[in-house]
Amino acid sequence: MRISEAAQRYTAHLREVRRLSAATVRAYRSDLDDLAATLGDPDAGDVDLESLREWLWVATQRGLARSTLARRTACVRGLFAWADAEGIIDGDPSLRLVAPKRGRSLPKVAAADTMAHLLDDARTAADEGDPIALRDAAVLELLYAAGLRVSEICGVDIDDLDPAARTVRVVGKGDKERVVPYGGPAATALDHWLVRGRPALAARAAAPTPALFLGVRGARLGTRAVYDVVSARVAPAIGEERVGPHALRHSAATHLLDGGADLRTVQELLGHASLGTTQIYTHVSAEKLQAAYRLAHPRA
Repeated sequence: MRISEAAQRYTAHLREVRRLSAATVRAYRSDLDDLAATLGDPDAGDVDLESLREWLWVATQRGLARSTLARRTACVRGLFAWADAEGIIDGDPSLRLVAPKRGRSLPKVAAADTMAHLLDDARTAADEGDPIALRDAAVLELLYAAGLRVSEICGVDIDDLDPAARTVRVVGKGDKERVVPYGGPAATALDHWLVRGRPALAARAAAPTPALFLGVRGARLGTRAVYDVVSARVAPAIGEERVGPHALRHSAATHLLDGGADLRTVQELLGHASLGTTQIYTHVSAEKLQAAYRLAHPRA
């Protein structure tokens, strides 16, 4: 059986038996199509370890990201393990195929003064009373103040806010609930949105919703709209073509650490299950330490 045919059967197995997402199946099929094309679509049983290493080397020369190379390695190992188990081949040639180490890129972070300016600009736009502008200002303030994920802010209901305590209850990954504080500017923006902005959009809804943030038709605000709001405001400020809500989450975490918050506290605020996930922000904050060292230390 040629690789192309094995790939077709394997991706059907991933889709129908293992129930992987459509996006994952498409990515794996693309990888396997490339494998077949690069090797000349030989019989799957004729493929050896050196052929697979050559395929990965070609991909490296094309400049593919390490994460893509790692996925390709996992994909090919999955294919040949499945083919071996199905009796299509006699022995798995990919057993000693090693995935390249994945590089971990630092998140994009807006400087504290940049964040202050863009949030001030959003508040100024909201002062005119347009409900969308009021909503956008509140969304930006709460994303940054509480370090929320996009799914979390879209899922917040009005009753999840505690204005007196200045906290918001959110449901994060794994359906884990946490209560996160927010500050004065976010409290003001939320108050203006709830009093002056939300009623105008709620009046357009086909049915009432408890959602804190609403879209233009009065239904719960969707993640795509939040991406658009953040990208329009934040991307130009940090010199990117497009960024997502995670840019504000990254910035909040970094600024908390720069301001003296300990790693455990930031872990709790962000809802990270592992402290190791939070530690990526220490690398970003270390740039500030390195700059100070270069300026101050006589042997820098």
